[in-house]
Amino acid sequence: MRLETERLILRKPKMDDLDGYAELWGDPEVVQYLSGTTLPRDQVPNAIERMLGHWERHGVGLFSVLRKEDERLVGRVGYLLWDPERWANAMHERLDGDLELEIGWTVVRSLWGNGYATEAALACRDHALGELGRERVISLIAPENTASIRVAEKIGETLERRDVRGEAFTRMTVDLYSLTA
Repeated sequence: MRLETERLILRKPKMDDLDGYAELWGDPEVVQYLSGTTLPRDQVPNAIERMLGHWERHGVGLFSVLRKEDERLVGRVGYLLWDPERWANAMHERLDGDLELEIGWTVVRSLWGNGYATEAALACRDHALGELGRERVISLIAPENTASIRVAEKIGETLERRDVRGEAFTRMTVDLYSLTA
């Protein structure tokens, strides 16, 4: 699967993306609202494999986002499936049943402020509500992450619920933003 915008290509991750993901996940500021822990370079291939496993099991997942002009990895943007009862995600365990579709985004810090997260998230929103036939998308965002809240609002999501608790959120609090078609 591949999506394109004016400036970006969104495609399934590849092991060739390792250098870009090592930069992304090796930056404490980038991961502060994700796991909170940087990822050593030798663990990046396993993380790419987890993303690919999500794609294989569910037919959707997080895209590697590349700039068209130079094919530099901008970050990852795309889909994560969540069990809304336990708030466990399909990246880390096999899930079945009625799952929430999250649009998530993470951009390399040196490229923050260029609108890449919004541009890629808009493409994912349109794809999810169009071709994928979804009627609802969500984003789970730490309340302190004002940049991500702005992206959620730009793609049409609004705050639905504060302080979501679940298995994946032991380290931080997240709020649920949503958009219903």
